[in-house]
Amino acid sequence: MTLSCFELGERMLAAEEAREAVVALASGPLPAERVALASLRGRVLAESLLAPIDVPQNTNAAMDGVALAWRPEALPSSGFRRVAEVLAGHSLERPLAPGECAGITTGAPLPPGADTVIMREQLSVDTESDGEVRVRVELPERVRRGQNVRQAGEDIPRGTQALAAGTRLGAGELGLIASLGFGEARVVRRPRVAVFSTGDEVMAPGEALPSAGIFDANRFALMALVEEHGGEVIDLGILPDTRDAIADGLSRAARDADLVLSSGGVSVGDADHTRAALLEQGELGFWKIAIRPGRPLACGRLGPRGVPFLGLPGNPVASMVTFLQFAAPLLARLQGRDDTCPPRLTAVAEQSLRSREGRVDYLRGHYASASDGRLMVSDIGAQGSGILSSMVRANCLIEIDAARGSVAAGESVTIQPLFRLP
Repeated sequence: MTLSCFELGERMLAAEEAREAVVALASGPLPAERVALASLRGRVLAESLLAPIDVPQNTNAAMDGVALAWRPEALPSSGFRRVAEVLAGHSLERPLAPGECAGITTGAPLPPGADTVIMREQLSVDTESDGEVRVRVELPERVRRGQNVRQAGEDIPRGTQALAAGTRLGAGELGLIASLGFGEARVVRRPRVAVFSTGDEVMAPGEALPSAGIFDANRFALMALVEEHGGEVIDLGILPDTRDAIADGLSRAARDADLVLSSGGVSVGDADHTRAALLEQGELGFWKIAIRPGRPLACGRLGPRGVPFLGLPGNPVASMVTFLQFAAPLLARLQGRDDTCPPRLTAVAEQSLRSREGRVDYLRGHYASASDGRLMVSDIGAQGSGILSSMVRANCLIEIDAARGSVAAGESVTIQPLFRLP
């Protein structure tokens, strides 16, 4: 049963329950559009791609050497007669007769009748007085019929599914699409995500900082996260802290965006204009989620289109953690992806880790592979939700589930790897 954002009341929600309700704010993927191959990186396929050709198209040589029909019981005593040279991009149409071979380069189609390629290092070549070239195979007992040959369609047979709808396209996928001859593909339109900040104390980086001010860190972190997760940012900047200005910004966002994000200033009890403007523009619910950091979350819809809205906590780490747990899965749903849960791995704790039963703790951690291949993880120190530098030092979140009060050194624990530029 789909959970409604507005029927959950004031009770404390489990993280998975809240994630399911947030994802349900999206009715399905956004519309599709055709995009040129060179611009497909990071996009998500709107439909499955079927192979219009065999890949590889021809049975071909996997290395340089000679192509021949290998019959060890009937090897010509004087060696094979080399009758042609087949280069990549060319072919030999006539079949090879018994006792004949053709020189061949990597990727060139095998001549008709050939079934084996023997690399140059296993060959001795003699040119006779009449110009005829004879090729002898050294150590023939090491040759196996079919060696060094790539069969037509062995990678992708014609007519089969090459990539499934919902696949996010990276380097490997783009190479595969190109190998099939597609110059474009139908992909889901990028979700347009409006991000804004409010508050008289919030200052744009580059401006002079008043004694009671703070620089607007959250908006820039959230915009980067939006792009990492396939979205297109609509930067509303810092909205003046008046009800009319915020309402006008929300109205524009509800017209142009597919998701609206803010951080801070919208929880129950906040005496500012953001909450009032949100209620004026649509529906709004307030949640308490059994996680740390990031317990308060506002959830709703804005404008006539019912654009999803998430009001994330104001503390920088809490804002980023709740984005990863709730906004990122919603963006995945808008793009037609199935992976609406954060990616998880299992690691061994190098030290004891503190938590509290009844809530999920997300500790900033660092994991690495030990000499025996196991993943080992430790926390990176201070875990306050305002310590933004902890998100720089960490390469994962350590997820301690609600049933565990602590994790002892040597015990297994779940981690969520964080995206890092190389």
